[in-house]
Order: sequence, then C-alpha cells, then structure tokens
Amino acid sequence: MAKELELLAPAGAPPVLKAVIGAGADAVYVGGSRFGARAYAPNFNEDELLWAIDYVHLYGKKLYLTVNTLLKEQETGQLLEYLLPYYRQGVDAVIVQDFGVMHLIRQNFPDLPIHASTQMTVLSGHGARFLAQAGASRIVMARELSLEEIAEIKKDAKVELEAFVHGAICYCYSGQCLFSSMLGGRSGNRGRCAQPCRLPYEVFEGRAPLLDGQAYPLSPKDLCTVELLPQLAESGVYSFKIEGRMKQAEYAAGVVSVYRGYMDRYLAYGKEGYKVSPKDWKRLFDCGNRSGFTQACLKGQGGADMITFCKPCHEKKKDGGKEPLAMQKEPKIKINGCFVVTAGMPAKLTVSRGADSGIHVTVDGETPLPAEHKAVTAETLHKKLCKTGNTPFEFESLVIEVQDGLFLPVSSVNEIRRQALDELEGQCLKPYRRRGICQEAVRRREGSPHKPVGAPLCITASAQSQGQLSVLLETPFLSGIYIDSAMFGRNEILPRMQETYSKAKGLGKQVFYVLPAVFRRHTSVFYESILQKLPTDGFLVKSYDALGFLLSQGITPGRIRIDHNVYTWSNTARAAFLGYGICGDTVPAELNRREIRARNNEGSEMIVYGALPLMVSAHCVVRNIKGCSHDPCTITLKDRYGISFAVQNNCAECYNMIYNSRPLNLASVLPQLQSDGIVRYRLSFSTETKGQVRQALKLFGQIFLKGGKGATGDAVFSEYTYGHYKRGVE
Repeated sequence: MAKELELLAPAGAPPVLKAVIGAGADAVYVGGSRFGARAYAPNFNEDELLWAIDYVHLYGKKLYLTVNTLLKEQETGQLLEYLLPYYRQGVDAVIVQDFGVMHLIRQNFPDLPIHASTQMTVLSGHGARFLAQAGASRIVMARELSLEEIAEIKKDAKVELEAFVHGAICYCYSGQCLFSSMLGGRSGNRGRCAQPCRLPYEVFEGRAPLLDGQAYPLSPKDLCTVELLPQLAESGVYSFKIEGRMKQAEYAAGVVSVYRGYMDRYLAYGKEGYKVSPKDWKRLFDCGNRSGFTQACLKGQGGADMITFCKPCHEKKKDGGKEPLAMQKEPKIKINGCFVVTAGMPAKLTVSRGADSGIHVTVDGETPLPAEHKAVTAETLHKKLCKTGNTPFEFESLVIEVQDGLFLPVSSVNEIRRQALDELEGQCLKPYRRRGICQEAVRRREGSPHKPVGAPLCITASAQSQGQLSVLLETPFLSGIYIDSAMFGRNEILPRMQETYSKAKGLGKQVFYVLPAVFRRHTSVFYESILQKLPTDGFLVKSYDALGFLLSQGITPGRIRIDHNVYTWSNTARAAFLGYGICGDTVPAELNRREIRARNNEGSEMIVYGALPLMVSAHCVVRNIKGCSHDPCTITLKDRYGISFAVQNNCAECYNMIYNSRPLNLASVLPQLQSDGIVRYRLSFSTETKGQVRQALKLFGQIFLKGGKGATGDAVFSEYTYGHYKRGVE
C-alpha cells in the first residue's frame, strides 16, 4: 500500500485555488498569463500567481505552473523572462509539452522540476524513460492507458507518475489533435481548442449509414475513477489529477472533497473494505457529468460505453458542489505565542509555527508606561492579539505575561501583532525562495535561420497501401519512399519489406519504415522481435515512445527522422532533438510561411501534399457502433455542413486516424519554400487511389523537374487547402 499520494486539483482563478486548498488538495495546477493550454480560462496575472505560490506554501501545499503549449520561434526568447519571477518565488514545478521548452528550462533553471504534460502522449516505458533522461521528473500519462500499462511504465521508467482521475477527456490522444486547428484556426496545441469532437456527425460505410441520422460518436463521457483509487495507487500512480481549470469553485471543491475522503481512507486502511457510497456517487454526479461517467481504458480497451452518442450536455445539479463549499472555511495555520509586558522593557511578542517546525520570530514593541487610570490586563491583550483577521494564522495557544499597573496603547498591540505575523509569514516562505538570473543573454543560439547553398532537392513520398506503393516505385524523381506500418499484416512484414527494399534499391531509392502513430507496450514487444531483421534505410517516428524504443534498441540516431507531430516549432525544439543525433525532422503543420522562415530548416522535410491527420484516437468508430471485426476499413464522418472526413482504423495497433476533408496542396508556393531554404519535400498519401496518386505525382513532378511556375493543381484537385501556410494559428 502506498504511504503517500498527491491529490492534484485545478484552479482557474484565485477563489478556486482557495476553495480546492480548503477542500483538501495537496497541490494545485494553474495557468499564468501566457503559454498555458487553457487560453480561455481566467488564469492568473503575475501578482495573482506570486500570491498563489505563497498561499499554497503557507499551508504546506504545492503549485505547478502550466507552460504546456507549443512555442513559436519568436516566443522562446520571452519564456525565461516570463518564468523568472515565479522561479524566484518558489513555484514547485512546470508542466511542459514542448521539448524545446523542456530543454530551455533544464539549461537555465536546472533545479526547477519539469512535469511532462499528457500532451506529450506518453504510452509506454520507452517514452517515459526518454523524457526522464531529458529532464522530466514526472510523467503525466496519456488518459488511454490501462492499469497494467501504468504498472509497466512504473516498472520500466522509475519515474514519478501522474494520472488524470476525474473530469473531461478528449476523443483524441492529447497533443495529437489538429481538428480544431485545421477547421477554424483554433489550435489545441495553443490552448484554444473549439471542441469539434462535441459536435454531431453522420457516419457512413460507403453509402450506407451506420447511425440513424446525426449523433455524437466522437464525444466521450466524463472520467470518474474514485472507485479505482486503490488500483491506481498500486499500479504506481503518485499524483491523482482532477481536470477542470475552466470550472467554477463549487465543482472543483466538491470533487476534491470526495476524492480527499477516499484517498485518506485508502491511506489509512488500505483497499480492504474500500467502497464508494451511493451518497458520494451522487455528490460527484451532481457536481457535473457529461451523459454519465466512464472509467476510460483503465480496465482494458474502452468501447461504446465511453461515448455519449447523445448531445453531450454537461449535466449538473443547480446547487451541485455548493454544500461542501458552504461548509468549508478558509483554513488557518495554527501558531503558538507568548507576549511579555514588563516595566521599563519593550513589549515582546514571540510567535512560532508549531514546536517541531523550527520557525519562530520575536518582535519588540513599545515600552509600557505606568497606568494613570486603567491598567492593561492579560484578558484584554489576549483578545486584541487573537484578532488575526485576514492573515493565514490563528493562535492555538497564547501565553500572556503582563506586569500589574502598566499601560500599553491598543495601536501598539495591533502593530506588534501585525509585524510579528508578517515576519512569521516571511520565515515560513523563506525556504521556498530561489536565487536565479536569466541566462538568455548568454545562451547559445540554437541555430538561426539558414538557407542551404546549392543543396540538391530531395523528394520523397509516403504510402499506406500496396497500390500506392506500386505507383511510387515507378516514379523516377522520388529519391525515397516511406512505407507505413499499416501496409503489411504483421505476419508478412519481413518478407514483403525485403521484397520492397530490394526492388527500391534496384531503382536507386531509399526506403524508410514508418512506425505506428501509437506505440504502446504490445507494439514494442512485437517490434523487438523483428527490428534487427527489418530491411530499411531508416525510420520515421511519430511519438516519444517510438523514438525512445528505437534508441533503446541501439538503432543509430542517424537513421531516425521525426514526423510533424513530434513538434519542432522553434529552433530550440529542433536543436534539442537533433542533439540526440537524429538525422532530421518534419516541418510542423501549424506554422505559417513567416514562422517557417524563422526556423533553421536545414535537414527539415516538409509535407507539401496530403490529407493531414486531424485526430489519432484510441476509440474506434466502427467498433463503438457495430462491434469489432478486426477488419481494417475506411468509413466517413459527415458534419452538419455536409463536409466529409475519412476515418481509417488500424486494427493491429488498435487506433483510428481521422483525415482532413481536403488534401494539403502547396504546389503553387514551392518556389517560396525553396527560397526559404527547404530542400526536402514529402508527398503524403493515405486514402488515395492509384489514379489519384499518379495525378498528384504528375503535378509535382512537372514543378520539380520542369520548373512549372504558377501551377496550382486546380486542374487535378477539385478541392484542396493550403493548411496553415498562409494563416497559421494564434
């Protein structure tokens, strides 16, 4: 049984922070004015955040600051200055998504703990171990994991683990969603998700509807795991995180109070007789739920019971959560005091925070005068000194020693009390303060924009089907081919890859193997058995788990390239990855031209054609509607505007990929890209037929080989998009 656990609560504003501390949270996570993944929450300004750090520390609690968005190149220089006052004040940790941000913090604030955000999509010990070695002291795990997988991560990585236990959950793996971004410019990677998963869709297999009209097949219920608290603790979870920085104090305090009670019960008595009462289930339900609750994937692969299907209203009782909030008083810190008033000597007040704390102060006040009328009494002094008002303290014991016949003004008593409590507060907070200067001015610049001179063009393409592959092999101007892991069944990967590799090498082409977008424990077990036999010139990875796996297997980093969703928005992020010897990265899909120009693109590959993945999800639409057939297929989601999105299910790894309705097509801006230093280009094929692949290759071949200017693809594609190349994200 665990001896210590942490209950971690959200706070979107100061009143919520006070409420959750009062309800029993051990720690809170908050967003500041910048770089947080809840841009529409009230959040804390600088003065409020400095106050909040001190407030939680006075009560022996912790505060974690969210710095969990991706940073653009022009923002990285502002990060350290932003963090510096909070670092000095004593913030306990920062929650980070951007690998470049982790790198910067590690360099400049080496004693500041870093928690790897759930948006880093850690699903295995390989990813956790890689991030721990890079500087993370805690991993906030993906919400799609089972109890068994959590236990494996703890065993493999030996790092502190944090898990979401209550609140809203995403349909997509966190950090792998571009749906809101591509449709409306509101990026989840920048804290501005518009939640397209909460909207209605029709579902078709071919032309046959799988649902009766519109429904909500992408909308998960809210998470509630209070029943599984003992199992989570025994699996290795240390920090139990409640979601809800957008929620009111009533919700946050109500949920925290229930989890606090059950965590204390488990810590005191273990799991024997552990059971959640109907009354507490109702309290949680009344605080708020989305069409009921789910335990997600903790007991195994989630299914239809995780999805609302009906309109996902956030159901709550009108006064849900108000009862525990009304009963709750702002906590006070118990102190001891001794006040001595002696003739001819300054009045002396000594206050201490408990006998074992070692924290005490003594303050001298005015010298008392002989009483002309009414002498001061111990009773009067006790009453005045105990008026601690809006300070965080209250006297548990107060000894008054006053000599008879003396007078001391009330204002003098109030002043000595105020001064003593102020100094005591300072002594309590002193251990948390840090010294530190911002090293940005002397920090080595991680690669300024650079335009390769005379570097030859390198044009590659990726394929997900054997039909697409056959077209790529017969295309002379392609120097490399990416073969998606889903192309061949597991039993035929080695012989088919050997055949493809031999054919490609005979045609003078390189072959890269694309590891699965979701790389869980069972995936790594399979690839361990074939990796050293796999004929390939290199690998393309889409996750920290896959990257950590390859490095752990001794694959030379020079054979590893990272895809666009292992984000390198800035030169700092890019340099942090390349510091491991990785041969190259992929230009992120959410950057616009100005932001691409600000990067050092040497060795970076850019996707210039393809239906970009909008979501990678553990939920299978087909399985949730009609059951699992273990048969890979492509179905269609149609939104309320009649726009269709292809959905492919990867049955071997058990995840869904939802693609944009229109393919990215940057044919008309290729001259601009070349002038910005891009020399490596990739065409990404997913759901296209062989004929469509040939059309796309013909268009881009005309541009690359014949210098076709002004070609847009209008004659080839009825609809296409420039993605974020022209607009970008906020």
